[in-house]
Amino acid sequence: MFPKLFSPIRLKGLELKNRIILPAMGTKFTTDSSMTDQLIDFHVARTKGGTGLNIMECTGVHAPSTPGRFFSIAEDKYIPGFKRFNQAIHEAGGKTCIQLWQGSIAVASDPKAMIIVASDMQLSPEYTVPGASHELIAELTECFGQAARRSVESGFDCIEVHMAHNYILHSFLSGGINRRTDEYGGSLENRARFPLAVIRAIRAQMPEDMPLLMRIDAHDDYLEGGLTIEEVIQFCKWAKDAGVDVLDISRGNIISAALKYEVPPIDLQWGFNIENAARIRQETGMLTIGVGRINDPAFAEEILESDKVDMVVIGRGQIADPEFCNKAREGRVDEIVRCVGCNQGCYDANERADIPFISCLQNPACGHEAEYAIVSTDAPKTVLIAGGGMAGMELASILKQRGHNPILFEKSNTLGGQFILAGLAPRKAEMKAAAIHRGQQLQKMGVDVRLNTALTPAVIEEIKPDIVVNAAGAMPIKLKVPGAELANVYSYPEILQGERIPDGHVVVIGGGLVGLETAEYLLHNGCKITVIEMLDTIGADLGSTRKIIVMENLYGAGVDMLTSTKCVEIKPEGVVVEHEGKTEILPCDAVAVAVGAQSTSLPELEECCHRLGIEYHCIGDALKPRRAIDATAEAAKLAHAV
Repeated sequence: MFPKLFSPIRLKGLELKNRIILPAMGTKFTTDSSMTDQLIDFHVARTKGGTGLNIMECTGVHAPSTPGRFFSIAEDKYIPGFKRFNQAIHEAGGKTCIQLWQGSIAVASDPKAMIIVASDMQLSPEYTVPGASHELIAELTECFGQAARRSVESGFDCIEVHMAHNYILHSFLSGGINRRTDEYGGSLENRARFPLAVIRAIRAQMPEDMPLLMRIDAHDDYLEGGLTIEEVIQFCKWAKDAGVDVLDISRGNIISAALKYEVPPIDLQWGFNIENAARIRQETGMLTIGVGRINDPAFAEEILESDKVDMVVIGRGQIADPEFCNKAREGRVDEIVRCVGCNQGCYDANERADIPFISCLQNPACGHEAEYAIVSTDAPKTVLIAGGGMAGMELASILKQRGHNPILFEKSNTLGGQFILAGLAPRKAEMKAAAIHRGQQLQKMGVDVRLNTALTPAVIEEIKPDIVVNAAGAMPIKLKVPGAELANVYSYPEILQGERIPDGHVVVIGGGLVGLETAEYLLHNGCKITVIEMLDTIGADLGSTRKIIVMENLYGAGVDMLTSTKCVEIKPEGVVVEHEGKTEILPCDAVAVAVGAQSTSLPELEECCHRLGIEYHCIGDALKPRRAIDATAEAAKLAHAV
């Protein structure tokens, strides 16, 4: 299937077996910038899964400014590790690329890393980071060149230079960031001087037939005076003359709301950047890679058949399913585990110190490729699972693959749990579809799924299983204030499910993810909205990329959002709140309650198991309401331990 997608393509002296690129994606798989088995295992899994080219994530070229959680090729001591990486990928049948990088302000995640900027940047009233000196520009140029030399010696098949996303080369190139007044600032020619010098330094260290790729933004978003697509096209022509062979067209920056385009969440449409790439390809005549929420093989085939780009990036799609390419090529499309653009495990991991490395809601084995390899059991066990949400389905799937006998009990008429409900919010239909799809995959695997059936002590006594697991999720918290039972009070599930829809002016109690999505849903139904939140922050449980889009929509619609505001009573005419020590009433026609969820405890099952000597576990929201990624991670950990 998909003949264009799986046709070979030649990049100078390098032939790729297909047109699917595994892009550079930050993993946090290192703590000291050196190669790790974890990264190798991650890439080998996707190589065996059929990807055409593996691009090593952004790799530092300048030792003083490379953070510890980023890989480095700034010194010769890193060459042996990269040789090991390349050998493993090549033995698995793949091709490799390294992305050379200096991160500018992005290195601030490591307080020991040197911050380098294009022009003076004031970080506080007391401290301004000076723009790079001429000596430092020359030093960085040499560092890029030497990094290319090490890359060739390490055995990479090609090199990519990172010219996007606010990193140092983009910072010099963009008039929205570069405020210099010397020969490196002002006109596009001046701003391009350092980036072009870097390209020439890299090219000088590469064999003639080795392709040089360049990742570059199609244009700047949300940056006054930033790059236009016409400027990018002109620069790409200069870059071609300097030695670049392939364009990798991205979008976004880390100092504005354009962050949403770097790792686009579910809210953005598939292929949102393809038309930009197509125009740049047409006007430069260069081989071009298209990027931007391409996670479906049929859609990728359509893009290529329409001759808009030459190759496509499928990154998170291959995080969610390392076998994405093989399944697509062999026509097993229904078996693909779909990325839903939640960003919970991939991008959010790079922003949060409490997440050790990237993972995936749909694939908890990401980052655990070696330890979570499917190993058949020699002692099959019968496992009863209460709850057919994401945790229950993940547990049942892995247990079935390992040769155990999971029996899944779901008291409703469908699998998917809270993911089905989440998929009813604006722009999140993919989540509902993914949950339904996982349920269908589970049943095709032959898992014993019993819908409209609750797991009870009587069933446990009848089957006498080896293990019982409570994966029943959580239920909405009921607001305990006077007036909470009034007829003008609605719960978020009944609103999202369309069971009861308020109209007029609605006060939404709860400014977290669920409350904000309920507010958006009601906006689509013509309601005027006020959101109140007890905490001092709106959307505290939203990842940054999704939060940008949700908050833009709410602010754009004129939604009032009140923080540090507590509901103390609901009356027919409005909501009584406490704010800054004062009590007042917010007039409204209706109230929507979205204050979170509480675990579904099943003490009768636990007591039965204790009495019968049966192993009992509780996972996911049934243990403690959190994010869906935590639920599937716990399910995977348990499934591999059985």
